[in-house]
Amino acid sequence: MSLELIFARRSIRVYTGEPVTEGEIRSLLEAGMAAPSARNLRPWHFVAIRDRAALRALAGAHPHGAMLAGAAAAICVCGDTEISPDFWIQDCAAATENILVAAAALGLGAVWLGCHPREERVSAIRDVLGIPRRTGVLSLVSIGRPGETKEPRTQYDETRVHHDKW
Repeated sequence: MSLELIFARRSIRVYTGEPVTEGEIRSLLEAGMAAPSARNLRPWHFVAIRDRAALRALAGAHPHGAMLAGAAAAICVCGDTEISPDFWIQDCAAATENILVAAAALGLGAVWLGCHPREERVSAIRDVLGIPRRTGVLSLVSIGRPGETKEPRTQYDETRVHHDKW
């Protein structure tokens, strides 16, 4: 994989309305499940959403999720807190990033919507999707065919780099 793909991954909030395929959703989920995981516990669970009513409900449930109403799909990334009480957040964050990079590789637009640790967001999403209480809700990824274009960027900042020690 070239680094250009990582630099091309941008938050896309506007979609054309065209559907995404089951195969594309499967590819995104496979990418999520290919993420690194502490002790390989893989505590993640994913809710793949294509139902229009559910997408509209999620748009209302998340304070920054308006784009979900026009998305072709979404993936809710969850973690089983009993399998991995200490590292489910890191594991699910890695899975979320893999999904975002895979979306860019497939020519899809996507944006990460944070849920955890905001309990009001977690509760609202849990209610819409019927997620069990023992399962943490880390993020929603809004997905669609891009209706906007953004230039690749690195955001590299030398002032944030410390060599050998702080």
